[in-house]
Amino acid sequence: MSEPATGPDLRDDGAPLAGVRVVEFGHYIAAPAATQVLRDLGAEVVKVEPPLGDQARSIGAYGEGIVLAYNRGKRSVRLDLKLPDDRAAALRLVADADVVVQNLRAGAMARLGLGVADLVAVRPDLVHLSVTGFPSDSPSANRAGLDIAAQAESGIMDLTGERDRDPQRVGFPVADVGASYAVVQAVLAGLFRRERTGRGCVGEVSLLETAVHMQAAMWGEWHVTGQEPRRKGNGQATVAPAADVVDTRDGRVVVSAYAPEHFRRLCTFLDKEWMLTDPRFMDNPARVQHRAELLAEVGSVLGTLSTQECVTRLGDLGLVAAAVRTYADVAASADVEAGDLVVRATDPDGRSFPVPGLPFRIEGLSAPADHTVPRSGEHTDDVLGRGGEG
Repeated sequence: MSEPATGPDLRDDGAPLAGVRVVEFGHYIAAPAATQVLRDLGAEVVKVEPPLGDQARSIGAYGEGIVLAYNRGKRSVRLDLKLPDDRAAALRLVADADVVVQNLRAGAMARLGLGVADLVAVRPDLVHLSVTGFPSDSPSANRAGLDIAAQAESGIMDLTGERDRDPQRVGFPVADVGASYAVVQAVLAGLFRRERTGRGCVGEVSLLETAVHMQAAMWGEWHVTGQEPRRKGNGQATVAPAADVVDTRDGRVVVSAYAPEHFRRLCTFLDKEWMLTDPRFMDNPARVQHRAELLAEVGSVLGTLSTQECVTRLGDLGLVAAAVRTYADVAASADVEAGDLVVRATDPDGRSFPVPGLPFRIEGLSAPADHTVPRSGEHTDDVLGRGGEG
């Protein structure tokens, strides 16, 4: 692995990717989110930004939020890759890197003289991952491929929303975020192979393929039922109650209790054991057909209880019940706090803010000490002053 450019020897702190250097040519979410995970796992990440910065920096509050979420602890270098000197500086950075992750528009890196062949020429054992909207060998390879395009063309939007209403996008950029996880998996696989064989790795993750892959269970259901999955709002299509929203005295919960034993416990809790032999509710097909009546019976009891009472009492019975929470509720959640999911970061103006960190924990791994979000190009002189040499 490459030596870190400055500071202490990171390989002694227990971080799995300590000593790994990553160069990111990224905008918006998919590539920056992936390298953020690599950074949180101990890698040094140098973010190469164009003269006007990551495009997310110029689109208002949404973009500012993206920058804050996915650039913590990175070092930002500003380069105009159309200029020979800056392109040469980028190649020096890559020559000293272990990993490159990029999500520029299809063909952009090659046109700049920084295509895969150019980068592998200066670092033969490089692990190189490209993020694309559509597969690079597909008819849509050169189309602009943002998250919404992947949601639309993967079937996600057609599956999301109420049965008789318009298709809806998922309320956050799920294809971008899903692709970032796939990139991390591919990078780790590439580094592992290099560790074993000494060979580098060239890989690609497309938003479309990621969005399709995340729906594998629905493809399985399509095979089993012979019918394409269709949107139906809350609740699962073939079982009930399952992912159904029920009003409580002070909010809402989602409830799942479709396995025979679970439904029996639910009926006992509701003091409605008669439902077990009622033709409308006695098995899953019947309950699905009569879902509205089923939920009316469930709601007649849960509606008299608080959300917390529902979650606690149903949970004690081994049933799935969860509060429908706002972001403010989530931020105050004892479960989220106990999981150390949220870290305190510092924005470019020196203000502290909370943001989700790694979604998993590994024994001996602690969060990086530096969660500062850099200004565009903040570390240009520092990084390039060494000429790209460690």
